[in-house]
Parts: sequence; C-alpha cells; structure tokens
Amino acid sequence: MIILITGASHTGKTFLAQRLLKKFKYPYMSIDHLKMGLIRSGKTSLTPEDDDKLTEYLWPIVREIMKTAIENQQNMIVEGCFIPPDWRKDFDEPYLQSILFVCLAMSDAYIDTHFDAILKHSCEIEKRLPDSHYTPDSLKADNHYYMSAFARNGEQVTLIDSSYEKTIRTLIKALDATRQK
Repeated sequence: MIILITGASHTGKTFLAQRLLKKFKYPYMSIDHLKMGLIRSGKTSLTPEDDDKLTEYLWPIVREIMKTAIENQQNMIVEGCFIPPDWRKDFDEPYLQSILFVCLAMSDAYIDTHFDAILKHSCEIEKRLPDSHYTPDSLKADNHYYMSAFARNGEQVTLIDSSYEKTIRTLIKALDATRQK
C-alpha cells in the first residue's frame, strides 16, 4: 500500500506522514529530501524555486519508486508538493488499487484565523528556513491552486477549515479503515 500525500505549502504534509509512520509503521519518503539531494549533488541545475520544472523532473522518479514498491508488495508513505494534479494517468488500475491519495488544503478562513500558528508550526517536524516571505495572501493562493487543480482532476481534497487536529485525526481514521479493506 502506498499513501501518497500532497497539498499546499504549510498544510502539514510532513506532519501527517510522521503520524502515519507512527501509526502504521510504514516508512516514508519526502519528495523534498529527494529534491534537495539531487540539487545539492549537482545532478540537476534546477533550484528549489523551480516548482513546475521540479515537478516535471521529480515526478517520473517518484512514480517509478511507487510502482517498484507496489510490485514488491511494500508499504510506503510518499509526501511532497511535486505531484501533478493528473497523477493517476501514470498508473494502470492494478497500481491505483494500491494507492491511497491525500491532498491537504486550508480554507481562507482557517488561514486568516490561524496564520501565526501555521508559521509557528512549520518547523514541527523539519527545520525550515525563515518563512518571512509567506503572507496570508500567498498561502491562500497556494491553497486555491491545490483545491482547484486537484478537484478539476477528480480528486478529493481534505479541507482544513476549523480544527487542524480534528481534521488530521479524522483523515487518519479514514485511511486506516480504507487500508484494512
């Protein structure tokens, strides 16, 4: 089983992956770590700011890692923002049956109400560079992109609208129930 997690920046993708690791004992792969490994090793001339180009570059690698894990009946959590909205087109049905997909996004109201807490918790799992360039408007724009792009491709988006913790707990219960089928 592969649990594939994407979403806007600061929505808690890594936090969710860490919680799932503890609950299910599945290893997880951060696409950000793969990105930085390729950039720092000089295997690509792309930079951390080349989001669209990074998706084109990283997704074929991530996709084939997922296929290999499925073929070997290995469980894995894959999380990151470099997942194209039309990701399903790259998998035949037998593969898709082994993938649970999660897309996280925050509502405008949630961002307005919790902006300071969002930035405060951004280093909960991994140490990030300072987030001073993020504004409520930039986070809203990023979340709108994920909500519309993934919904347009038929994906369900988990909307964080009131209680972050309650939303994550409900999501983990749903993933657990689906995983056990």
